[in-house]
Amino acid sequence: MAANDTISDMLTRIRNATLAKHPTTNIPATRMTLSIARVLQEEGFIQQFEEVGEGVNRKLVVSLKYRGKTRKPIITALKRVSRPGLRVYSNHKDLPRVLGGIGIAIISTSRGIMTDREARKEGIGGEVLCYIW
Repeated sequence: MAANDTISDMLTRIRNATLAKHPTTNIPATRMTLSIARVLQEEGFIQQFEEVGEGVNRKLVVSLKYRGKTRKPIITALKRVSRPGLRVYSNHKDLPRVLGGIGIAIISTSRGIMTDREARKEGIGGEVLCYIW
């Protein structure tokens, strides 16, 4: 599985788990998915994540976050932007603002995976992986 396939797989698994209101979901662990999970936790979209297993069987167990008695998901939508067939790059001046700053864009930069806000602050651009709100 290529790196970008794991990103799409990760987003799909999180999207499906939130729609079904599951407390956790399992995602194949790669450096990329680990970095994205770290950003999601820092931004408050997921409760926590834990790496389990060894070698090829490593998985990330992601604990999803809900609000209220009706268990409304914190993650409303996930949208894949850059994909293997059409890469989307942006410099720091043109980085997208998701829903006027309510959501985040996850950017792959030369300094690692970060949000659009962090990339703008650092003054670096990169590949726009996905939008989350």
